[in-house]
Amino acid sequence: MKKIFVAVIFLIILSLVAACQSTNVTPTVVETPLLPSPTALQPEPATPTPTFTVTPLPPIATPTPKYPEEGYGPTNFPEGVNPLTGLEVEDPALLNRRPIIIKVQNLPRADRPHWGLSNADIVYEYYTEFGTTRFAAIFYGEDAEMVAPIRSARLFDFNVVRAYKGMFIFGSAYENTYNRLVNSEFANRLMIESANTAGIIYRIEPNTKNYEVADTSKVADYTQRMGIDNSRQNLDGMFFQMQAPVGGEASESVYVRFSGAVYNRWDYNPTSHAYTRFSDVENSVGPDDEVYERLIDRANNKPIEIENIAVIFVRHEDIDARPTVEVLDVNLLGTGEAYIARDGKVYEVTWSRPNEESVLTFLNADGSVFPLKPGQTWVEVMTLNGKTEKQTDGNYRFTLVPEW
Repeated sequence: MKKIFVAVIFLIILSLVAACQSTNVTPTVVETPLLPSPTALQPEPATPTPTFTVTPLPPIATPTPKYPEEGYGPTNFPEGVNPLTGLEVEDPALLNRRPIIIKVQNLPRADRPHWGLSNADIVYEYYTEFGTTRFAAIFYGEDAEMVAPIRSARLFDFNVVRAYKGMFIFGSAYENTYNRLVNSEFANRLMIESANTAGIIYRIEPNTKNYEVADTSKVADYTQRMGIDNSRQNLDGMFFQMQAPVGGEASESVYVRFSGAVYNRWDYNPTSHAYTRFSDVENSVGPDDEVYERLIDRANNKPIEIENIAVIFVRHEDIDARPTVEVLDVNLLGTGEAYIARDGKVYEVTWSRPNEESVLTFLNADGSVFPLKPGQTWVEVMTLNGKTEKQTDGNYRFTLVPEW
């Protein structure tokens, strides 16, 4: 991780220079040009008005069924219950398909807020290079007509696509990463902008900016047209209970710092029983000068609120020897240290993914599956030597690299 540390020192120096010039500096990642999609080479395939009035009867009150005390999962989920959230879905037919994974950018800040993240069942946030992060958002129990801005893939995405057996929408990739994608066992499930994906992946230009957007509701038609297996997959592994487990440490907020350019805070809302996301506003030299603003979903102007915040510690390997390039491979297999924030408490657990076909799950000290709160989960991916501290105010702070 030496190059990550050098990159951070460089980022902090840029931040100090920017402060003197009264401008914010946001790291810029240079993308390689779009490469042709592996699928781009494939062929394209009054009701009459009544004349009388009826006074409706008062509605019959039906009690809302209580969430079962024993919870749902990690296997044998009932019909219509989403195995990625533990919640009943409005349209059970949506579960008879593969999840849809979409890469979403996080920087530059001027392109925030994002579109569609509030509809995702699970969001992975992970470090890419030189102080930046991106999101891998998983859509399954609910569609989103607009998910944006779409950006390029990284090696970490292999873990997510294989674990959730999903369709994968992304913008482009570095050459070596792209080659690995198109030669993978899921190559036919890759979706980038092309004639074959027109109408599913498209462009918008708000405020003269050009953004790449995806509509998840149209992916099923695409898979049928292209002859891609879009049948329901085995997504067992997660466990959900409404009642919070015993133990845990009270923490009204959870701080996650990836770099001086990307840091966020999750505040627990006892009314909604979920965590509200606050994101960085400007570059920061250290925790004492962090500035936040609440993150909203531009598609509906609602705040990003998530029931579970998972922080996992995973080995990152820099596989490029060039000092000016940072290419990280993250192998999310086996087990490792993790923390779960739910219901205003933080629990120390173990993350587990025994094989490539396994979804990410969490274990108690005795090996039993830890119960997540029914709802959405946001996964913050830290380095293996990342720092965990409980601050004097009782709140937890997680840092990607201790020196940051």
